[in-house]
Amino acid sequence: MWEFLRAGGPVMFLLVLTSIAGLTFIIDRGLALRSNQVIPKPVEDAVEKCNSTADAERVVAAARSVPSAASRLLLQASEHLDWSKQDNIDSVETAARHEVIRLERGLVVLEIIVGIAPLMGLVGTLHGLITLFASLGSVGLSDNAALAKGISIALNTTLMGLIVAIPSLIAWSYYNKKVETLAVEMEALCERFLRSQYREKVSA
Repeated sequence: MWEFLRAGGPVMFLLVLTSIAGLTFIIDRGLALRSNQVIPKPVEDAVEKCNSTADAERVVAAARSVPSAASRLLLQASEHLDWSKQDNIDSVETAARHEVIRLERGLVVLEIIVGIAPLMGLVGTLHGLITLFASLGSVGLSDNAALAKGISIALNTTLMGLIVAIPSLIAWSYYNKKVETLAVEMEALCERFLRSQYREKVSA
């Protein structure tokens, strides 16, 4: 393994650092975007059982006991129940945009890695080929085995670039979809809570 990395030259070590960064953010987002971390079950259950303004305190207590993105949005909604329904919805939507940005933190790094890893691999390959052909200029092409081995080594960085980029692309696509799904679920949860709170006011 060490020989494989060393043969790739300086670009190979940059790719190793890139892979470490990518793996770090893949693990970080994997832990942060778990459904129970974003929309805790106790909070979801409290909202499902909330049918009137009298039940609002139960939702607030659940949201305060289990901090999460959904909890913060529900607390935001509960603090402005004296506002009109539309004003409260607008306030929650603004807060929701900030929560989505927090959920997407780190995904831009994965997107960058997806773009640059293959390019770095190509740069490493070109550097290796240039070095190889420069050395062959002085000794000639009589040793085909050495030429084949040199080209093989030069292609190591292209392989490494793809190895880094492919998992990052998979993770980036999956997490983007996951954030979108969680955003919709949080929107539905907040809408359910607000509807229960303003139903009595409309009836009155």
